[in-house]
Formats: sequence, structure tokens, C-alpha cells
Amino acid sequence: MPEEQPEKHPLAKRFHSLTPEQVLDAVEAQGHRCTGRFFILNSFENRVYQLELDDETTVVGKFYRPGRWSRKAIAQEHQFLQELQEEEIPVSVPMDLGDGRTIGEVQGIYYALFRRIGGRSPEEPSDEQLRILGRYLARIHNVGARQSADHRPELTPETYGRQNLGYLLANEIIPSEVREHYTATVEQLLVRTEPLFNGVPMHRIHGDCHLNNLLWSPQGATFLDFDDFLTGPAVQDIWLLAPSADDYGKRQRDVLVEAYSQMRDFSPSWLKLVEPLRALRFIRYATWIARRWQDPIFQRTFPHFGTLVYWQKEMQDLREQIARMDQAMY
Repeated sequence: MPEEQPEKHPLAKRFHSLTPEQVLDAVEAQGHRCTGRFFILNSFENRVYQLELDDETTVVGKFYRPGRWSRKAIAQEHQFLQELQEEEIPVSVPMDLGDGRTIGEVQGIYYALFRRIGGRSPEEPSDEQLRILGRYLARIHNVGARQSADHRPELTPETYGRQNLGYLLANEIIPSEVREHYTATVEQLLVRTEPLFNGVPMHRIHGDCHLNNLLWSPQGATFLDFDDFLTGPAVQDIWLLAPSADDYGKRQRDVLVEAYSQMRDFSPSWLKLVEPLRALRFIRYATWIARRWQDPIFQRTFPHFGTLVYWQKEMQDLREQIARMDQAMY
């Protein structure tokens, strides 16, 4: 499922210029009253705000970037979260906006409200925390495997690799000096990666399950931000929780997989996808920035994007990934 070009969407400028008044009006239109206390939370993809209601409830308003997800795609995200909550898996679910609706709309921009959850992201999970997370991931994937999500993308070498490369080339994002070499490097990567996906089960997963999308409190862990939820291999969520490419990262993944396997089957052979998935994420990330380059936040945050040095570094990183993959084959 190719992603649209959000910055060419007719509502893009309106999204960039959302005001506190518009956000407060949208929330109050659902029957809530706000005190006026209002904080902008860090988020590149969407616009996210923390608001206080007059009953002293604190909520988080997530306003979706236009042109990225359709209403049906967002509904499938919300449905997945509801399914997980019903299985007593700790996730943040969208609030009912009335008549069972969880998707609101302000001037054509979709949004959802979530109750604020306290806690902190774990900087370095202990083995016991990794075991807890491994069992939770298995339970998330058990739910994910029950049905499909036809309005969400799939994580494959085609979608994350070839389609993103096609976008970069079609829009002449890569400087001419390295375009041919970068293209050849990606093709080398995909030739090695595609066979590794053969026979690996695909189902609904979190998709962006890194430590910053977790909160840990005295009550335990909570999984946040299913905005990138998609259909993909289970190991995508495993390696993002333990991303290091060294022996320490491998040991952490072993701990996760051992706990995961208590609740759901996991073939050790799937760990061969860790380095290919890391490489595909590099390509995906560069294309993600390129698609949103007209957003002023991206220009301020990634000032070196698009330079010759930037793409030389990207190409070098991909070549290192190919070397890691080749080494793992012997």
C-alpha cells in the first residue's frame, strides 16, 4: 500500500497552522469542557497536545497528518487497540467521542482523544522487564494474527525497499553524484533480503515498538502509539525493543524471544531478519523525511537532509548492513 504524499495534500497548510483555539474547540465540540491548560507534546508525524478537562481529567489529543491515513485506516488502528484492551493488554485506547465514535474531525483533519497515562520510558530495560515485554508482545501478536488489516500497509522488501527507492528516484531526491551507486546498493540489499522473507508469517504488529513508545510505571508497562501499526513479521517488534547490533543486543533479543515463546511460537530462524529489517528502516526513514520536507518542522530538525554528505552516509550505512547480512549467512 503506497503512502500518499502528505505535503501535497490540500489540508497540509491547515495542519501546519493548527492553533490552540482550534484544538480546544475540537475537544469541546465533543461535549467536554477544557480548563485552558494546554501543552504541545513532541511528535514529528502528527500534532499531539495535552489538555486538561474541567473534571480534572488530563487527555492527549492526537491530530493526524492529512494524506497519510484514511479514516478506514485509522479506524483499524483503533479497532486493534480495542481488541488488545479486551485481552487486558496494557495499551492506550481512544476515548469515545459519542455514539461509539473514536475519530473526530476538525476542518477536515482527523483526530482522537486518549486519557493521559503516567510513567516513564525505560532507558535500559532489565532482563525481568524484557521478559515481561516479550510475553506481552506474544499476546499482542496472538491478537494480531486473528484477522487482517486491509487498509494498513505491509512491511516487505517491496514496500519498505523498492517502493521507497522508486519515490526517491522519481522525485530526484538523491543527488546525481551518488544516485546510481545508492540505487545499486539498495538493489544489492533487496536481492539478499527477499529470500529471507519467504515462509515468514505476516500478521498485525505494532510496527514501531521502540522503547520511546513504552511507558513504565509502578503498575507495569503500557504500549503507546500504534500510529505505524501494520502487517509484518513478529521480529520487527522484537528487534526494535532490543536494537543494538552488538552481542549485548543479541543477548537482549534472546531474552525477549525466550519469554515470547512461552506465549506464542517463534522460530529462531526469523532472527535472520533483524539486520535486513534494520536496513529497510534506513531506507524508509530517509523517504519519510523526503515526503514531509515541506513541513517547516522537518526542515528545522533535519537541516543536513538531502546533502551529498547525507546520502553518502546513508549509502555507507546500507553497505555495512549488507556486510552484516553476508557475515550472518556463513
